[in-house]
Formats: sequence, structure tokens, C-alpha cells
Amino acid sequence: MTKARHDGRRKTSALGKARAGRSAYVMKPEYLAEIERFRLMDDTFMSKCLENAPECIEFILQIILGKKDLKVVKSQTEYPIKSLQGRGVRFDIFARDSKGKEYDIEIQRAKDGAEPKRARYNSALLDANALKSGEDFDKLRDTYVIFITENDVMGKGLDLYAFDRIDKAAGLDLHDGTHIIYVNGATRSDSDIGKLMHDFLCSNAAEMYFDILKRQVSQFKNSEEGRHYMCEAMERIKAEGKVEGERKTMIAMAKRMLKDGILTLKDVARYTGLSLAQVKKLRPSVA
Repeated sequence: MTKARHDGRRKTSALGKARAGRSAYVMKPEYLAEIERFRLMDDTFMSKCLENAPECIEFILQIILGKKDLKVVKSQTEYPIKSLQGRGVRFDIFARDSKGKEYDIEIQRAKDGAEPKRARYNSALLDANALKSGEDFDKLRDTYVIFITENDVMGKGLDLYAFDRIDKAAGLDLHDGTHIIYVNGATRSDSDIGKLMHDFLCSNAAEMYFDILKRQVSQFKNSEEGRHYMCEAMERIKAEGKVEGERKTMIAMAKRMLKDGILTLKDVARYTGLSLAQVKKLRPSVA
């Protein structure tokens, strides 16, 4: 594929979907400076840039999988998926195509966020939420867990690493429909994947190869409305991070109090600001 042409559907503006109108929020210079540096490899920017852009997600999957006819019928960034008994997760991007196949795309700058066992767990959660009670196992959809990593976490210099379950001795593929893929963001090849990774690591929209991504990124970097929306989003993320930090501090304090065993559960709740129910849940972890 040469420089960007994509025959996708007529798209609705991501900003048009995301914002009903402009607020009185005043953009902060430090946020504007950060927006200048943002790349699609930065999850804060990526999640907002692609949140209402299924045609971009479709294009990314077409390049990674080498399937120009792949059609995305559903997509969502920051997609929460629950586990009935264990740890839930939030996918960076969830997508489903016209054939029912499901995709989890994870953007990872650090190697320790792209562990194979994390890929295994995400794959298992896709399966765990796939069947209704009584449905046959042959109804399980094909699933793809795709890590786009800033560095070559596998260390072999390839553009892409694709893993399926196989019998090494016999060379037999289990064909169970599960696929785990690592895309090497450090590749500098002239392939479509190499160009895609260039675009993911590019902070200047004008220097991107693919027009469909260039237009989307430019919306959020170069238009007044896009920068305004990103600044508001960054303000919300900062506020949520502060709240989460305070919550973790209160939990750590409550655990110390419970470990001391001097105060009643009600007093621990009163001094930390946690609810009594939250304190009761913490008690087994410090026993």
C-alpha cells in the first residue's frame, strides 16, 4: 500500500459525537504543550483520538492482519470487561468485525505492560464473556489480542510476531480461534506495518504516511475544537487520578489501622473516610 488511500465509509466527526457544544473551559498552556508532543502511542491521546473513529480502527486492523476486506461493526476505546470472580480489565480498544471476530488492541510503551500472561488473561476474558448459558462451544468467536509496543519486546527484529496454539513436534495447529499478536513499534521497515508504526510514533500529523490517520490526529492537534476537547479530557483525567490517589492512601491507612487492631471498624471508617462496608472488605487482607 502506498501513501494513504482508504475506501472506508463516510465518517462522522469524532468531535461531533463527543461534544454537543463548547464549554467555558479555558485551555491551559501546559496542556497545549503536551498535546503538541502527543502521539498515537500515548494512550491518553489515542483513547480520545480514536474513541469515535471506527474507520481508523478498521484501517489499523487491516494493516496488522493484512486483510483489506476486514470491516469493523463495533468499536470502543477504554472498554471495561468484567470477570465474574477475579480481576476485571479495561481494554485500550475493543472491536468486533462483520464476521463476529473480536479484537483487543493494547498500546504499550513499557515492556512490563505487555507480558504474555497478560495477553493470555485478556484472551480468556474475551472467551469468558462470549457464551450464554447453554450455548455450544463451537459458538465461541475467533479472538485476537494485539499488543502494539513501542519497543521490540520479542527482540528478533521482526515487524510482527503472531502466536497460535500449535504442537511443536507435529507442526499441528490447534485451530481453536485464539490469536496473540505483538506489533513491533521499533520497526523501521518500508512495509505497511513499518509505516503504520511510524505514524503511531509521530507527533506531527503532517509527517504521517496514512491520510486516514493523519486527518484524525490533525483534528485533535490542529483544530481549536480538538485542542479544546483534549484539554478538557486531560483535566478530567488529572482530577480522576487525584481522586484515585487519595483513595489508595485511605485504603493503605485503613489497612495499617486494622493491622494494629486497636480501633473498631466504625472508627477506622470514620478516620479514613471509607465506608464501613469497604473497611469490612479490607479486614481479611490484613488478617
